[in-house]
Amino acid sequence: MLQTNQLQFSYTGAQTMTFPDFTCKKGEQWLLLGQSGSGKTTLLHLLGGLLSPTKGEVKVGETSLKSLSTAALDKFRGKHIGIIFQKTHFVRSLTVQENLILAQQLAGVAINKTRISDLLNRLNVGHKLHAKTNELSQGEQQRVAIARAIVNQPEVILADEPTSALDDENCEEVIQLLEEQAAAVGATLLVVTHDGRLKERFEKQIVIE
Repeated sequence: MLQTNQLQFSYTGAQTMTFPDFTCKKGEQWLLLGQSGSGKTTLLHLLGGLLSPTKGEVKVGETSLKSLSTAALDKFRGKHIGIIFQKTHFVRSLTVQENLILAQQLAGVAINKTRISDLLNRLNVGHKLHAKTNELSQGEQQRVAIARAIVNQPEVILADEPTSALDDENCEEVIQLLEEQAAAVGATLLVVTHDGRLKERFEKQIVIE
């Protein structure tokens, strides 16, 4: 479950942003829609515990993120929240497998190379297991980013503009992958976008004006 309550945030010297209250139940798939500059990415960072709200709270399951220390929040995020950023952030000196092992280590979970291999195979990038991430195509990087986000079987998956740079065919493919992989681990999926092509696909939507 992912829930917000009276959530507000303001950057230094900027106007306070107020976000709607919502509850995404376990396994549900949601679209968070808004134009550029509406605060979508800020909200995603609040939901992922990357920013602390000025007011209000975010709950993942029964845990309020603001109740956690910085170290505890880092570990909680790694284990319970999978984030797919608009730009992939890999450790370039590491292979695909090593980047996913690192995600397991940072979350404090046991290293499971079999799960990593199975996951990459399911996403059709298993043959890139030992490749460096800068050797991958954009599409391959996106698939590995999805694998990294779900390797620890999180409760919540947050995807920031995953289709904005894609043509219609690849847009459909990536969203289908996200939906399938979220369903496979029973995670709540929240896709954050301004991409109007996705409006008809998601029954449950949050719109930020």
